Amino acid sequence: MHPTKKIDQFNMVIVGTGGQGLITLLQIIAEAALFEGFDIKTSELHGLSQRGGSVEVHIKFGKKIYSPLIPQGRADLVLGLEMHETLRAVNFANPKTLFLINKYIIPIPMVKNLTEKEVSDNLKKISKNIDLIPASEICKEKLGTDVVSGIYLISFAVFKGLIPIKPSSVEKAIKKIIPAKYLELNLKTFNLAKS
Repeated sequence: MHPTKKIDQFNMVIVGTGGQGLITLLQIIAEAALFEGFDIKTSELHGLSQRGGSVEVHIKFGKKIYSPLIPQGRADLVLGLEMHETLRAVNFANPKTLFLINKYIIPIPMVKNLTEKEVSDNLKKISKNIDLIPASEICKEKLGTDVVSGIYLISFAVFKGLIPIKPSSVEKAIKKIIPAKYLELNLKTFNLAKS
């Protein structure tokens, strides 16, 4: 386990679509940060959060946090659950921002969809720190469902030290937030991200 580095403030934006569990991910990260004694502010911004609509959540934690919204160009980490949606978060990024993105595209009907390479090339104009992870594919193959790909990504991020929170705090938060009937699957997902 990596020691949590002392931070003044950590800014994270999660983007995806309705039905991908962004609010649950927000709750888990916030709860884990709380376990570690951080001050936390969160915000949910969504147009249509029903299945398929764009969803964006902000999480800020640190010594003392005054506002829940992350200003333009101030995200430390952008976590994208879908590639097209990740492009919507570029205004929060700067050259040091890390992008952790699910290698997954939901086709938009009746428009020319960008390819994985086009999305990646556009993001590289802002930051070179881009990590594409086939989270949906990995979860589908190893667990039989891709519904937990968001849990896989946040778990991967804490194991790799991309979010300055101990993995044990995230595991504890998963146990607190996830309903009992889905807990085993989510803990398996958390452990899968370790490898």
